[in-house]
Amino acid sequence: MKIRFYIKKRIIYRLVSMQLIGILIISLFTGCAKETSFLTTSGFAFNTTYTITVYQGGTQKTLDTCVSKCADYEQVFSRTSKNSELYQINQIEALYLTVVEQAMDLKDSFTKKRSYTKEQCESIVKQIEQKKTKENMVKYSICQDGSITFEISALLERIVKKGLEYSKKSDGRFDIAIEPVSSLWDFTVKKPTVPDEQKIEKALAYVDYQKIALDDQKLTFQMPGMGIDLGGIAKGFIADELKAYLEKKGVKSAVIDLGGNVLCIGKKDSKTPFHIGIQQPFADRNETIAAVSVDGLSIVSSGIYERYFKTKDGTLYHHILNPKTGYSYDNDLMAVTILSKKSVDGDGLSTSCFAMGKKEGLAFINNIDGVEAVFITKDEKMHYSRGFSKYLYQQK
Repeated sequence: MKIRFYIKKRIIYRLVSMQLIGILIISLFTGCAKETSFLTTSGFAFNTTYTITVYQGGTQKTLDTCVSKCADYEQVFSRTSKNSELYQINQIEALYLTVVEQAMDLKDSFTKKRSYTKEQCESIVKQIEQKKTKENMVKYSICQDGSITFEISALLERIVKKGLEYSKKSDGRFDIAIEPVSSLWDFTVKKPTVPDEQKIEKALAYVDYQKIALDDQKLTFQMPGMGIDLGGIAKGFIADELKAYLEKKGVKSAVIDLGGNVLCIGKKDSKTPFHIGIQQPFADRNETIAAVSVDGLSIVSSGIYERYFKTKDGTLYHHILNPKTGYSYDNDLMAVTILSKKSVDGDGLSTSCFAMGKKEGLAFINNIDGVEAVFITKDEKMHYSRGFSKYLYQQK
């Protein structure tokens, strides 16, 4: 991973040109004759391009470590990498369901009595071990009540705890247990399709964050077939981790962009805040609908135009899935942008508020201290939380 050192005579430029992607556009609109230098690195992880730019403090070694950390995080949180801790947990849960469904005695024991004999538990584990991939080294045990418990890392425990917190706060509109449903949808292929209705219906039976327990690095699912999808909060969590590391290394000014999750450290310089442009939905990535001035804050958006496809009849399906129906949320919104101190909060809140819709989402945000939001409705109107206006940037 190469890290480049730049010197600019003028700082009227767009960070978009530095491979920043996502629904947030970082732009420095201010003009200044002062010479400015910065370090930057970029890479690919979490199924997106990320860029980290440091304006004050830090060294090449500091950014090298950030790159290594991103690779390490992916090996814990990724839902698609076979070597990741989360992937392996989800795989065991899926195999557990397969084993139970293929054996009538086990299926009857679970569905009728919710109870296994000790011998049945041992048989299930034996069959799972025969079916799992060789990379899968996760430790687990199956209890006689049908639950399964995994030994997990402290890092995974922290993010799952945060995910459960937002699942509860949103009354399940945001549900980290949506993996059995989200794994049926693929918005990245060339020709996406709507999953089979019966498969969605079956998967919904295993979506319920309330059937997940977390205690002392032990993750327990109450039944086979469940899974966890951290896509709604992982980038925010990682951005916060990177910010903490950079600040520890003496960085005073920086921008962390994880595929549109933008987190700032301090200001651009002692007098100038960072100016962040919010992308116009369904427009070119350089086209903004508004801009905000921030100092040390996170800016995160969720919208229907990030990952989506349309069917022949014109129906639009996007990646923000309703845990109750298994299909995309269908309401009055195109996007929600959250300003907060912690990026993980912006992640969880942007998805939760999108699911709530404009009216309920605005009321929800207005009752949270230190958090602001803008809701963009399908008529392209912008609706702000009470304190959002003070962050709006007007170019002079």
